[in-house]
Amino acid sequence: LLGIIKEALRKKENKIVSVSQQNGDSVIGKELIGESEVMEEIFLKIGKIAPTDANILILGENGTGKDLIAKAIHQESMRADKPFIKVDVGALTESLFESELFGHKKGAFTDAREDRIGRFEMANGGTLFLDEIGNISLHQQAKLLSVLQNRQISRIGSNEIIPIDIRLICATNVSLAELGNENRFRKDLIYRINTVEIMMPPLRKRGNDIILLARHFVRLYSNKYMKITPDFDKKAMEKLL
Repeated sequence: LLGIIKEALRKKENKIVSVSQQNGDSVIGKELIGESEVMEEIFLKIGKIAPTDANILILGENGTGKDLIAKAIHQESMRADKPFIKVDVGALTESLFESELFGHKKGAFTDAREDRIGRFEMANGGTLFLDEIGNISLHQQAKLLSVLQNRQISRIGSNEIIPIDIRLICATNVSLAELGNENRFRKDLIYRINTVEIMMPPLRKRGNDIILLARHFVRLYSNKYMKITPDFDKKAMEKLL
């Protein structure tokens, strides 16, 4: 505990967790841009929770940048030099779910031609980001809950118990109220993944961040295509807002 506290204080002193100013843009995690009040609150929250190992649930509509929040938390954490593994669990079929997350042994099923480690093992020591967690089935939820409770996995076709050390971040575009529906999502799993909650706002609620982002992308693509960087006239900015 003392070691963790000392490391957190050292990072704070070194200003590793910070909000810097670059061309008038507030930036954290190199990719998150914003200076609106709602984003400043999120930056502050990231700075507080990143050095911990708390499980985090990121909520927000599609396209709001939930994966960027997850990366920023990892980059500002004590696990920053360890793997960051992302899995879109909502896109995994029932048959692929266990193999993808927990791995399998050669011959465990028809297409298992060689041993394969799962995403939990890949993320060992680092951060595992499970995107679209709200879309997995109740059967998949039970498997996931068991692993999170016991902090160990077994590959399909093997009896070997493999301990895992991960920091878990989950994201969903489903509201917590909908997640809490017992017929759709297990409440005991919600408690496991939702130690800390971050609500990512849609762009329409971020005010002048729209202009910051527009100028950011103009600079980005002007540099990429070796063009002079233009700016937006007043009417264009009004239209964007």
